[in-house]
Amino acid sequence: MRRPNNANNYYAQQERAVAVLPEVQDVTALVVRGTVHFAKKHKVITGSYLLGVIVLLFFSAGIPLSRQQQAEYHKIMDSIDLNAEYAASRDYWEAHNAYRATKGWFFSCDGLCQRNKERMKRSQAHLEAIRAESAARVSDAKHAAGGIFSELGVSETKEYFWQMFDSGKQFAKRQSMWDMMFIGIRQIHRGRDETFMEYALKVLIQVLINFSMGLIMALIFFIGGLWSIIRSYQANPLTAVAYFVCAACAAFSFVASYLLAVYGAAATSVYGVLKLAETSSRAQRIGQGQQQRYVGYTAGDRPHYD
Repeated sequence: MRRPNNANNYYAQQERAVAVLPEVQDVTALVVRGTVHFAKKHKVITGSYLLGVIVLLFFSAGIPLSRQQQAEYHKIMDSIDLNAEYAASRDYWEAHNAYRATKGWFFSCDGLCQRNKERMKRSQAHLEAIRAESAARVSDAKHAAGGIFSELGVSETKEYFWQMFDSGKQFAKRQSMWDMMFIGIRQIHRGRDETFMEYALKVLIQVLINFSMGLIMALIFFIGGLWSIIRSYQANPLTAVAYFVCAACAAFSFVASYLLAVYGAAATSVYGVLKLAETSSRAQRIGQGQQQRYVGYTAGDRPHYD
């Protein structure tokens, strides 16, 4: 009868104790199944995303302006009197500074202060009237240039989107820098013996949260300010609603794709590090098992028969 080998039992137990990560093929299949399930369950979100992708791929340039439209646009824009607006702005700030200089403590205002205040109000009203006239002419020029679906309207929309998008990224970067510092200080204050990998994982999660918040808020601000751009082109209600839906879906698709790419890169990095750690741990356990078997063999724990 053969005795049980303790070294072999130890080796088998240690081998079973190693956590096995799923393979790349299994992870890919899981992601595909999850994506299909989400698309079937949330049809409105999926449809909006696909519409945005189509707009980004095929309608991101806008309708080109004809020579006549370009000439009409420049003709109207050249009719705007910029010198008058500059002079009105200068008069307003002179009156504003004079009013602030003669204003007393705790909202007190004597006769000279009251005259300067009335002068400031007249200058402000005059400046606002000139700016309103300039804005109306700019709106007429935009309408004459082909409307909101023209390359001029699409270019202005994209410029506004990139402005909001960059603001969201800057917010995420600033917040992440502060979070990195405070996470380190908090761990030092608590006196925890934390490894670098644990610290890096906490920072990575916080960075993902910050980018999500920043870009989602940028998307909300863009959609909120989109209607003012559409209104400046004097579009009819049907055209305005159609452009609003297309632009909002395109912005949503771009932000969602950007965040998914960031999440995918982060998940791939974490998976690679864990896979490397798993391989190293398995190799270490195999070495320990082989050493244990060798010790058992030299100590006389060899298979024999009674």
